[in-house]
Amino acid sequence: MSEKVKEVVAEEFEQARILTRDAVRFGTYLYPLKGIAYFFTHRSLWKPLVQKLIPTISLGLGVTTFMFAVTYVPQAAVLAIFNGPLAFITTILLVLSESSTIFSVISKNFLLDDALIDTFDGTLLSRNLTSLVATERQIKSGSDPAGKLGKIIKKPFARFTPKAIIQYFIYLPLNFVPIVGTVLFIILQGKKFGPTAHMRYFQLKQMSKQERDEFIDKRKAAYASFGVPAVLLELIPIFGIFFSFTNTCGAALWAADMEQKNSTAPNLREQAELARKAE
Repeated sequence: MSEKVKEVVAEEFEQARILTRDAVRFGTYLYPLKGIAYFFTHRSLWKPLVQKLIPTISLGLGVTTFMFAVTYVPQAAVLAIFNGPLAFITTILLVLSESSTIFSVISKNFLLDDALIDTFDGTLLSRNLTSLVATERQIKSGSDPAGKLGKIIKKPFARFTPKAIIQYFIYLPLNFVPIVGTVLFIILQGKKFGPTAHMRYFQLKQMSKQERDEFIDKRKAAYASFGVPAVLLELIPIFGIFFSFTNTCGAALWAADMEQKNSTAPNLREQAELARKAE
């Protein structure tokens, strides 16, 4: 059994290594950082966060404190068998990950869902993608991106599903493998986080499930590249709430770049064709 586990971990690690190599090539790992810079330099995007700040911080403090008080010692005892002296570090990461997941499920489904959608849509409006946002919500007049956001026409996709939560707990035993297992755990979480961050984009594009799956499949490495640093940022206790908003902003910036690249591509081709004919 032990050999089989090692074989599975080795296979997953090799796949993760290849994925990481391809992910670096795409450079989408920069978007969580771009999201931080963009969010804090565009005050109009702060409104959704400010409105939810106090209840969300209280929830984050409560969940994190409870998890460390109740689960840290027993999990550290178990991980000490597998990780030895490193159990202190790996258990902290594990409890932070568990706290982050519980917090995300509760907050993003019951407290922050509308606020994060407003942040995503507001970022797109600030990038002059009004027509894209208007496919799924009313747009008011004005110059303030957040102030222009009207009523949402269609209920957004669910951010979390029972399947995603079950997968999370299936991956938890990876933390028993020193260092490598924890790294794999975070990478696997990042792979799932990337596409989830673009659920609103898929909805605005009015993609079918098949179109969505094909779109994601072509960009697996890019989504992992975005997801891993985004997950690490949201693992930070308390401050993870701020990074939920900056990650949403970063995901919207990536979507905006893809939209603007696609919209200019036909013009570029047309110009190249005219230049060829002129010759």
